[in-house]
This record gives sequence, C-alpha cells and structure tokens, in this order.
Amino acid sequence: MPDLTRRTLLAGAAATGALAATAVRAQDDKLIPAPDLTGKAILITGCSSGFGRLAAEHFARAGATVFATMRNTPRPEAEELMQLARHESLDIRVLRLDVLLDHEVSEAVASAEREIGRGLDVLVNNAGIGITGPVEVQDMEATKLAFDTNVLGYHRLARAVLPGMRARKQGHIFAVSSQLGRVMVPYTGHYSATKFAVEAMFEQLAYELVPHNIGVTVIEPGGYPTQIWVNRNRYSQQLKDRSDQTHLDGYPQIVAGMGTADGSGRSADPMDIPRAMMRVLGMVPGSRPVRLPVSGGAIPQTAINEVSAQTQVGWLGESGYGPLIKAVHNV
Repeated sequence: MPDLTRRTLLAGAAATGALAATAVRAQDDKLIPAPDLTGKAILITGCSSGFGRLAAEHFARAGATVFATMRNTPRPEAEELMQLARHESLDIRVLRLDVLLDHEVSEAVASAEREIGRGLDVLVNNAGIGITGPVEVQDMEATKLAFDTNVLGYHRLARAVLPGMRARKQGHIFAVSSQLGRVMVPYTGHYSATKFAVEAMFEQLAYELVPHNIGVTVIEPGGYPTQIWVNRNRYSQQLKDRSDQTHLDGYPQIVAGMGTADGSGRSADPMDIPRAMMRVLGMVPGSRPVRLPVSGGAIPQTAINEVSAQTQVGWLGESGYGPLIKAVHNV
C-alpha cells in the first residue's frame, strides 16, 4: 500500500478533482433541466413534512409514481398530500410506514411492488430524528430511539427494496445524512454518531452493489428550516424531563436550552434537497456520486469527502476490491 500520510492525502485530494464529491448550492440545480421520470417508481420515507414531502411532490411532477410513506396514518398530512395529488393529477400514493417497525417496512415495500408489478427504481431513505443535549445526558431510551430511527430504519428499507432492484439489475438508493455525518457540533446528542453510521453503511453498500448495477448516493444537507426542529424540541424536552439530575448538573447552560431550538436564522430553501436528488437521477448510472453535500451556506465536509475517497482508492484501488472502489469513486 502506498504511503498515505495526512499531508500526501490532503495534497492528492486537492489535486484530484475526479475523486471529489461535488458540492451543490441552491442556484446550481435551478439551472439544470429536470429529467423525465415517467415510468419510474420511487419510495420515500418521512413524507409528512420537510424534505420527504417536498421530494414526493417534486418527483411526481417530473412524472414518477411516488410512494410517499409516513407513520401513523391516517393523519392530516396524508390527506393534504393526497388532495394535492388529485388537484394536480400527480401519481402519489400514500402508504403507512414506521421505519421502526419491521412489519410495516416489509408490508409497504411489498404493497408498492405489487402495485407496479416489479421492483422499485429509487428508494429515498429520509425519515429521521434529532435529540439534543450532552452525550452524558442521553439515556438508553434516547440512544436506542436515535439509532433505531436514523440507522436501523435506513437499513430496514434498503434490505426490503434490494431483492426487487437486484432482480432487475438496476436502481438507486438515496440516504439523507447531514453535514454532521462528517463533522460534528458539541451537544447535539447522538445525531452525529447516527449520521456517521449512515455514511459508513451506505458507502459500503455502494461498493457491494456495483455488480448489481445499483447506485447509492449519500446526501449531506446543511441546516434547513424544516419540521425537524419541532420534533427535536419535543424529544429533547422529554429527555430532559426524565433525566437524572446527576447527569444534568454537569452542563447547566446546555440543559437549559434543551427543547427550545427553533431553527431561527436558517433561511436556506429545503427544495435544495429534492433538486439535488433530481440532479443525480438525471446523471448516467455509473457516474452518480456516492456523496453529495448540499447547502445554502457553508460546506465544511468537502475536504473530508475528498480525503476519504483518496484514501479508499489509495488503500484498496489495486486490490481485489479495486474494481468496486474505483467504480464508486469514478476513477
């Protein structure tokens, strides 16, 4: 294996544009014509609000059949989305799916496959949660919920759709991660830990799916003003209310703010994320990036992505895994 010191990696990554994941800002995708998704079947999790809801509308307007999933249906958000679909003559079909429940995952995917008579074309793993506070304050209930939703939920969906995709030798999987899947901010609970896990799991999956002609793209959003703030406050407040004072006493100023974040100051357009995914789908299969940072502001993880790609190619590029590694990183 070549000498991969930090200096040589950084130099190599800076010089090797082919390995860099392209960063996308809001204006980039507005200039790119949307591909025609007619005939494509797309399943999206977490469609009650935020990126999932916007993606469902965006893909359906491009001609796709969209299976918009959300938990605890029937609910007002489901009816609103179905009314929109009827009004605009969009092919959006709402399915009940809680990513924590194995049977709902399998039932939703099986139902979608029965309706279209084949495997899905695209999976968008989007449903997730955040719970703030110091790591010490995160009890086992919060820890298990965060990992079960953000990591195991994505895994459940990928396993459910892959047999159908493999049978057709085609498909694409999106995993909505975060900037905080590559860098971290103190006192954000286990959010970074779960998103780091998503980054690792889906990069590995990308290598393993090369022989099946199935692509994987990890979307890395910056901060966006979505419903996640409301849900995060609820989970964080519940954690604070049940926490042992022994743990809370170590971080009084941080604990005081738990459950009060409102996302103020974040003005980026959440439509950046559906547009970025659409941009990926418009690319030729085999050329799609394994990671795509998307932000209306700072993109601090780009150098990390570049060094990571350079490291993988340098370490395993000439090994028996080389064809998988090089195919994913387009070298």
